[in-house]
Amino acid sequence: MDGPSGSGKSTYARGLGGTVVPTDHFATWDDPVSWWPRLVSGVLEPLLRGEPGRYRRMDWSTGLPRPGDWVTVEVPELLVIEGVSAARRSIAPLLDEAVWVEVPDPAARLERAVARDGEASRAHLVRWQAFERGWFAVDGTRERATKVVHPD
Repeated sequence: MDGPSGSGKSTYARGLGGTVVPTDHFATWDDPVSWWPRLVSGVLEPLLRGEPGRYRRMDWSTGLPRPGDWVTVEVPELLVIEGVSAARRSIAPLLDEAVWVEVPDPAARLERAVARDGEASRAHLVRWQAFERGWFAVDGTRERATKVVHPD
């Protein structure tokens, strides 16, 4: 489940059932995508071996990310990786489906994200949106999606 911030990926992912692993548990304002090896080694590789995965999630409760609790991911029937960069090119061969969720208007997405994260996050979110535009353009994520969703 991938797409720009503020598009409703988390809500859509929860509606699918299964086990949801959010990229927000890994990413920070300063490290939007290079955390990926932690997800691969801690979650994906163990699950592919039929073993539980484990990772330390980011705690965003103060508005700034800091190391939080450890999360164990039991071997699920359905695993949904949800968030910006979840359907990145490097994982594409392993995905059964890549869902792109997008509210087309960037200003509306920003306001949705600020409503979710608080006004104090606005400057971070503006920078994040600029980063993700470049990321998605280089990665070609939307073009590889097997399904595109435009939430109401």
